[in-house]
Amino acid sequence: MNELSNVEFMLLQMIAECSQASGYDINKLIDQRGYREWANIGTTSIYAGLKKLNTKGLIMSEDSGEKSGKGPMPTRFVLSEAGMTALRNEIIVSLSSSRERDTRFDLGLAALSFIDKGTAIDALRRRLDFLEEASKNIKQKYESQGHIRLPLHVRSLFLHPMSLIESEQAFVAKLISELLEETNSHV
Repeated sequence: MNELSNVEFMLLQMIAECSQASGYDINKLIDQRGYREWANIGTTSIYAGLKKLNTKGLIMSEDSGEKSGKGPMPTRFVLSEAGMTALRNEIIVSLSSSRERDTRFDLGLAALSFIDKGTAIDALRRRLDFLEEASKNIKQKYESQGHIRLPLHVRSLFLHPMSLIESEQAFVAKLISELLEETNSHV
């Protein structure tokens, strides 16, 4: 079977968690959990992903029989047996072998020598502000969702990025400190 995209992987998880879900249900859950901020998932990609999963035979669609308001009857999706197998396999692969971070920041670090130290320090201080704001947003969502009362698999979606951000903040602060030392030693 072909590898799943991040969107397809996330959709399988949500459908499995809800037993059955419509695109609307999934969209609401994505908003509640803050997936848009860190997983780069838009509404269009949700529906395109559902269509791909249906074509691959990993989910099946069925009319819900419940209609509220105007518009077509909502379609609800359930996992097929192949979908549950694909989900389990993808979970194991992702937990055991996925990368720990985005490489864009590393590309910036590799190019530090092309800007002066003062500019680098300013940019890194802005990164600290950016990281602080990101941390604050995640913590607010975590608190509003029920924090410690959340099931472990949902709590971990908040705790993992908060932990990574703390580590990143410490790294960036140390890097700024070293750049300041280098700047002061060359004066």
